[in-house]
Amino acid sequence: MRRLNYILKRLLQMLPVLLVVTIMTFLMIHLIPGDPARIMAGEKARPDAVEAMRVKLGLDKPLWEQYWIYLKNLVTLDLGTSMKFSRPVAEMIGERLPVTIALTLFSTALGLLFALPLGYVAGLQKDQPTDHAIRISTLVAIAMPSFWVGLLLMILFSVTLHWLPAGGWDATSLFSEFKCLILPAFTQSLMTAAILIRDMRNSVVDIIRQDYVDFAKSKGLSAGAVRRRHIIRNSMVSTVTLLSMRMAALLGGSVIIETVFALPGIGKLTYDAISARDYTVVQSVVFLFALLVLVVNLLTDIIYSFLDPRVEF
Repeated sequence: MRRLNYILKRLLQMLPVLLVVTIMTFLMIHLIPGDPARIMAGEKARPDAVEAMRVKLGLDKPLWEQYWIYLKNLVTLDLGTSMKFSRPVAEMIGERLPVTIALTLFSTALGLLFALPLGYVAGLQKDQPTDHAIRISTLVAIAMPSFWVGLLLMILFSVTLHWLPAGGWDATSLFSEFKCLILPAFTQSLMTAAILIRDMRNSVVDIIRQDYVDFAKSKGLSAGAVRRRHIIRNSMVSTVTLLSMRMAALLGGSVIIETVFALPGIGKLTYDAISARDYTVVQSVVFLFALLVLVVNLLTDIIYSFLDPRVEF
């Protein structure tokens, strides 16, 4: 019951944050140079046609009234119509959001798959050759730009070996979709894994020196029990915090990865909308990213309570 009350309280705390996000995105979009009415009507449109389009879009109303209309439409999930594609924005986001979420979750899973064992081993082998090798590898992974890594992977696995598709999206089957996500997910997961490995390694180094670890060993607990209950579980607290930040970064970084690999996700939609000055789509996508980040933070706070019983609701 306490956990449920905590979740409800955190949900209520998200509302004012989302309100501030809507104000900021609304004002920033209106400060961008360019006239949406002129874009919709065409560069060669007559002044009266541009003015008619401005009235149709509601741009002739005061700014506060435009924001109120935007807020009401947002509550009812009416995100407007895309200026470039002439389609409902909500429909476009609904089609592309699963690709971005699948890419983010796949990248996160790959990052954890490498980070947890390597970070743990590096922490146990502090200042040993294994530790140095892992730490140097993480520095190299952090230093490499993601778009450059993606191009190298394309050349190796697509052009040379012909194992995986170089880009695009094949929705004919789940296996085809999975193959299309392997290269971009691995590209995104490299930096995430490197950052998590370093954090996990430092946490393990600190925790194995704690008195409660020595006490657990003196009680006769097996090495596996000490590892699971005391070392890995406690070191995961800081790792979960960093992981939530990386998931937020992955959502934002999907713009680059999805453009490089031509994936039909939210990131590619954002790039196309910005290039075409499609303000309606940009405004909606920015709000969606903010909402997803808040949800990730909420899930992180809930996970804390399971990892560390000292966390108070």
